[in-house]
Amino acid sequence: MSKPYVYVTRLLPEHIIEPYSDELEIQMWPYEEQPVSIEKLEEESHRADGLLTMLTDKVDQGLVEKSKHLKIVANMAVGYDNIDVDAATKFDITVTNTPDVLTDTTADLTFGLLMATARRMVEANQYIKDGKWGPWSPLLLAGTDIHHKTIGIYGMGRIGEAVARRARGFDMKVLYHNRSRKTEAEEKLGAVYVEFNELLEQSDFVVCMAPLTDETHHIFDAEAFRNMKKEAVFINASRGATMNEDDLYHALEQKDIAGAGLDVFEQEPIGKDHPLLQLDQVVCLPHIGSATVETRHKMMKLCLDNLVRYFRGDSPLTKVN
Repeated sequence: MSKPYVYVTRLLPEHIIEPYSDELEIQMWPYEEQPVSIEKLEEESHRADGLLTMLTDKVDQGLVEKSKHLKIVANMAVGYDNIDVDAATKFDITVTNTPDVLTDTTADLTFGLLMATARRMVEANQYIKDGKWGPWSPLLLAGTDIHHKTIGIYGMGRIGEAVARRARGFDMKVLYHNRSRKTEAEEKLGAVYVEFNELLEQSDFVVCMAPLTDETHHIFDAEAFRNMKKEAVFINASRGATMNEDDLYHALEQKDIAGAGLDVFEQEPIGKDHPLLQLDQVVCLPHIGSATVETRHKMMKLCLDNLVRYFRGDSPLTKVN
């Protein structure tokens, strides 16, 4: 009996792939940094029993409809807005993601981004590189305190809760807004549920950790930024389209808010001339929330475990639909 054929849309380390080769016939796109071409993805989806995809790969209804043999798509991300899950479900295609294994790593990055923005670390680093460091002055590159401030977390999922745990270590007051109350987080972390506008009005740091949905699309718009404190810092480490970038740029220029730390953008990748990159009070990262060697290897293995379990007839570990 032939092994199920799986196509992987990026080049993954051989030592990760090899242990699964007894049960799966695996072929990979031969480039690590270059995304799979649309033509190649369509070609492979026609013959593959399973796909291991990245967040940048669009598995839309048109592709699903043409994929006669496809049975499972293992997406190497927590989010899966790159996949038409409804279409996949209609054609009896299982979709999986990679939650849990990246929770703490992404929370580390998110809180690090908050700290870097609040304390102007990137700006200070560039200040030295530009040869500007001269005599000491009382308010040279003075940022804002983090300890004993109020953090407002929009989206209290696993990563949101992990960010809250880190905030408690800085003696911060934790507010949150979520589509449902998280009583366990309230009990364990002292987190306080508030309505969205109240979160905006009371928080010194507003952190977006929500998935991208119709409800959250551009939830952070001009009105939301106007409702924040003038001294507030906005952090987004979830999905870029939860914010309106033009509105954020104008809010920063007009000093409606004090700064922003961004790991995500509406259209990725961004170029060096992107307006937000021109503002000193903004720290930008290239969507590296889960980017540690340890975590990325765990994500790869979870995708492959899901594929193997599916083809064995077992339930995948992290099924979405």
